[in-house]
Amino acid sequence: MKFPKSLIPLTWGHFFIDCYASMLGAFLPFLHEKLGLSLTQAGILGGMLVFSSSLMQPLYGYLADQLRHKAFVALAPAVAGIFICSMGLAQDFYSLLVLVVLGGIGIASFHPQGAAITSEMSTSRPGYQMSIFITGGMLGHAMGPLYITLLIGAAGLHNSYWAALPGIAMSAYLLLYWSSPQDRSRRQRISVRQHLRPQIRPLMVHYWLVVVRSANQVVIVSFLPLYFTTRGYSAAEGGQLLTLFLLTGGIAGLWGGILADRFSGRMVIIVSMVGYFPMALAFLLTGGWISILFCAAAGGFLLFANPVNVVMAQQLVPQASSTVSALMMGFAWGVSGVVIPLTGFFADLVGLQTIMVSLVILTAPGVLMTLWLPSTSTNPQLASALAPAGNQGR
Repeated sequence: MKFPKSLIPLTWGHFFIDCYASMLGAFLPFLHEKLGLSLTQAGILGGMLVFSSSLMQPLYGYLADQLRHKAFVALAPAVAGIFICSMGLAQDFYSLLVLVVLGGIGIASFHPQGAAITSEMSTSRPGYQMSIFITGGMLGHAMGPLYITLLIGAAGLHNSYWAALPGIAMSAYLLLYWSSPQDRSRRQRISVRQHLRPQIRPLMVHYWLVVVRSANQVVIVSFLPLYFTTRGYSAAEGGQLLTLFLLTGGIAGLWGGILADRFSGRMVIIVSMVGYFPMALAFLLTGGWISILFCAAAGGFLLFANPVNVVMAQQLVPQASSTVSALMMGFAWGVSGVVIPLTGFFADLVGLQTIMVSLVILTAPGVLMTLWLPSTSTNPQLASALAPAGNQGR
């Protein structure tokens, strides 16, 4: 299974971007102690990060489709790292909000173009190659909480900004040495609306499934360390258990892309939706090491289909791959991010565990939505062979 060498730096860039994107949850116990943040304020911070890093992605995707220049991905790791890692210097809730929003801009600019370039350079194994790219991000997502908690433990919260150095170095490398295929292609304006309209029905099914799954993911990433502290674990242990959840999900996502090439993307999504519900409930309703095992399993099932939704959407609208990538990876996260402030607000009233259980139960209808997914494989040759039958069924 070959992987294009020019995608290796892009995958590393995704690793560092998502490393910074997942740090807020690990920061919160330390910031709660320093600034006395309430759960409502913690939820607002999480919501603002999702807003700036996700809801704005379609704009960057549209610009990337039009301009086709590597600046969107090359500058992003430094921007995200500098602002996210400076949260330890914040003196009040409002300065935290500013840093979160600015850091989110770097996160938002990377994902649409990064996924589009990966798709353009993929050949016979699009699911596998997209899964490598996304797994790079998921591993970064998993390592972010561990990285920042270890650094804070060693150097103190006021020195958290040192964690930005890898992202700055990554941006320097991408700017100076990495060549994007989009830089060499002919720039031309495209009509995104014209290409999206014929595929609106399958795209909407994909989109709402991602919203359902992302609502659970963003809440867990934002609140899991705090949840474990309510169960008697330390702030550092909470960050480490978040790393376990995301690491399991990253490995599962890699296999999800591989299996989608062999079987079908629809099958992978069904397994993801059916498996997550009981594992997540078991995690929240048990305790001790059994609960931790169910937590890891829930992360695996939840993130199993991450690469598949992106690849299937890109194959539906290849002419606007950055835009549809932004819709699947970013805008869906942004919409689901509305849940974060609400989670914080109601958690102050009835408890965090009760709210998280309720959110898991809401994923059950998502299993039925998988019945409306296209039944084609992510393999482009097989997808072409099945396309006439699929069109007749619409």
